[in-house]
Amino acid sequence: MDATLTVAVRVKPGSARARVGGRFDGPHGPALVIAVNAPAVDGRATEAARRALAGALGVRPAMVSLRAGAASRDKLFLVEGPAPELTEALRRLRDGAAG
Repeated sequence: MDATLTVAVRVKPGSARARVGGRFDGPHGPALVIAVNAPAVDGRATEAARRALAGALGVRPAMVSLRAGAASRDKLFLVEGPAPELTEALRRLRDGAAG
């Protein structure tokens, strides 16, 4: 069954290596850490994080949209897809720190 999942994310722009994984306890609760190469300029880091999140969760980028935090490192994304698979993939990435 498809659902919409709200995912809290902590973006690290300008990182030397793009990576999705790890946990950050931020203002929206436990957040998934996404490091991106893109700088925090003109929404480029946000767009890179949106695409990285989609790839990590195995959904099309069109299924991921920004809900809050356009000008912040702490963001909320909405992800559409199969609920059990998304929830499990998110848990593995955030809490299991899969490389």
